[in-house]
Amino acid sequence: MSLDYTSHSHRPEPDELVPSRYALRIGEIDVLVISDGVLPLPTAMLAHNVDPAVRAAWLNDMFLPPDAFDWALNVVVARSGGQTILIDAGLGLDPDLNLPRAGQLVRRLEAAGIDLGSVTDVVLTHMHMDHIGGLLVDGVKDRLRPDLRIHVAAAEVEFWASPDFSHVSMPPGFPDALRSAAKRFVKEYRSQLRTFEEEHEVAPGVVVRRTGGHTPGHSVVRLASGGDRLTFAGDLVFAVGFDHPDWYNGFEHDPEESAQVRVRLLRELAANGELLVATHLPFPSIGRVALDGDVFRWVPTFWDY
Repeated sequence: MSLDYTSHSHRPEPDELVPSRYALRIGEIDVLVISDGVLPLPTAMLAHNVDPAVRAAWLNDMFLPPDAFDWALNVVVARSGGQTILIDAGLGLDPDLNLPRAGQLVRRLEAAGIDLGSVTDVVLTHMHMDHIGGLLVDGVKDRLRPDLRIHVAAAEVEFWASPDFSHVSMPPGFPDALRSAAKRFVKEYRSQLRTFEEEHEVAPGVVVRRTGGHTPGHSVVRLASGGDRLTFAGDLVFAVGFDHPDWYNGFEHDPEESAQVRVRLLRELAANGELLVATHLPFPSIGRVALDGDVFRWVPTFWDY
C-alpha cells in the first residue's frame, strides 16, 4: 500500500458530495485521516456540569444548533517501517442504533485503495463502541490478517470486564450498547490483543501512551519522524474543550481526571506546536493548539491541495 496514491486530490465517491479522506506525511510516516461519518448527539453531552444557558450561549456563538448536532468520527491510517497501522476502527453498523451516516470506515478504506488484509496493527485509544465497532461488522474479521496485532492499554481491557458508569451522563441505552460492544469485542479478538501498561512503540515513530481520564485505559498515539510530530488524541479533546477544557463530556467515565489530562495535553501541544488530530473534531481535524490568554485556541491547518 502506498498512501501517496490516496492523495487528497482524488475525487470523492460518486455518491458522496464531500471528501472523506485526507493524506499528509509526518517525516517518513504516511498518514491518512478517514471520516467514519457523523454521529448525531444531544448538545447536553458537551457539558453536563454547567448551566444549560451557558452551554447554549457557547453553541450560539459557534453557530451550532441548540439541541443536537453531528459529531465527527475520525480514524487514522499510518504506514511506518513496513507496517500499516489502523488507529481506532469507527462505529460499525449496529442496526439497533439507527445511525446511517456513521459506520463508513470499511467502504472508505476500500475507496482509498486500502485492503483490510494489508493492516498489520490496530491501535485502540479506548474501547467505546465508536472506536471498535468497525471491527465488529459482519465479515470484517475474516478479511483481516490472522496475525493482526491489536494494541490496547491493559487498564482498558480490565475496565470493560466490569465497567463503572456512575459518573457519565449519556442518553438512555448508551451504557448497555457500550458494555455489549466491548464484551463482544474482547470475546472475538482476545487472542490478538497486545496489551501494554503505560507506553508502547507500535512501529518506528508510532508510540501509544495511556492517559486515562475519558476511560481508565484511554490512550493517545504520537507519530514522530524527521522532526515532524502529530498526536492523535482520541476522545481527550472535543471542539468545546479549547474554550472550556473544564466542561465535562457526557461520555467521560472520570470527568475530573479527563479535564486535568486535557489541560496537560493542550498545554503540551501549545508549547511544542505539533499537529493534533482527534476523533470528534470536524474532519479532517488537523490543526494546532495556541494559548489565547487563559484559554486555548484551535488553529486548523490550511487545506493542502
